[in-house]
Amino acid sequence: MGKLLIVGTVAFDEIETPFGKTDKILGGAATFIGLAASQFHVDSAIVSVVGEDLPQEYLQVLTRRNIDISGIEIVKGGKTFFWKGKYHNDLNSRDTLVTELNTLADFNPIVPKAYKNADVIMLGNLHPSIQMSVIDQMETKPKLIVLDTMNFWMDNALPELLEVIQHIDVITINDEEARQLTGEYSLVKAAQKIHTMGPEYVVIKKGEHGALLFHNGNIFFAPALPLEEVFDPTGAGDTFAGGFSGFLAASENITFENMKNAVIHGSNLASFCVERFGTERMESLEKEEVDERLHQFKQLTQFDIQLA
Repeated sequence: MGKLLIVGTVAFDEIETPFGKTDKILGGAATFIGLAASQFHVDSAIVSVVGEDLPQEYLQVLTRRNIDISGIEIVKGGKTFFWKGKYHNDLNSRDTLVTELNTLADFNPIVPKAYKNADVIMLGNLHPSIQMSVIDQMETKPKLIVLDTMNFWMDNALPELLEVIQHIDVITINDEEARQLTGEYSLVKAAQKIHTMGPEYVVIKKGEHGALLFHNGNIFFAPALPLEEVFDPTGAGDTFAGGFSGFLAASENITFENMKNAVIHGSNLASFCVERFGTERMESLEKEEVDERLHQFKQLTQFDIQLA
């Protein structure tokens, strides 16, 4: 069982979808990544920053899942990162109404001593300079560094992002971001171009249409499970990343074949995340439910074909 180091936001979210709205609730990339990875009982820690306004019970959501929070800095008198968004009817597009960086604006990450030899690093969506700072603090080279990023950093911190990309093994981005990063419309060509930037593996997420995994000329596609109800897509991409990195850290098998499994596990957990607002579904998720849905994935994707 390997160690997993998670870097990202622990935040307040306020969400409105066609199915309802919330007040400030627990959110943030690191929160969703950590809750998803905890399904594999991996030894994990979060590096993040919050203000004194974050309720203690929100941190207990993480510690109840045996996630080490010693790397979460609590800024005295500070306010926690806050995001407010409204989703459109198709849930694939949203408007950001409010973004308050607060304590995140001056965040200087400090990796806990016990995790400076982590086997896997999951760099959640943050400023690339923060992600690079964490890589620089490692005492031993991780077996795998996974990066999640978004178009905002491509627009506002591209040189820093490209530097981080040189130091990672896996990048997870959505199809729109892959096209923006490379200038290629074809996702196959986009993945090829991203390989030349540094990552050995490229995961391109396509939301409700699944995810693609590229490595050394090989391509694997995992569908998204068709769901009866989708309440809130917030955190689904982070949950995917947490399932992906958590599975790999737990299995300690860094191969293309095993990454196929990791993509399926990530997609499986993301399908739960969207069923409720915020972290609610991930907090209550039981192993039996996860296993049952994995069987559904298997039935959805496996078939025999007669070749003449």
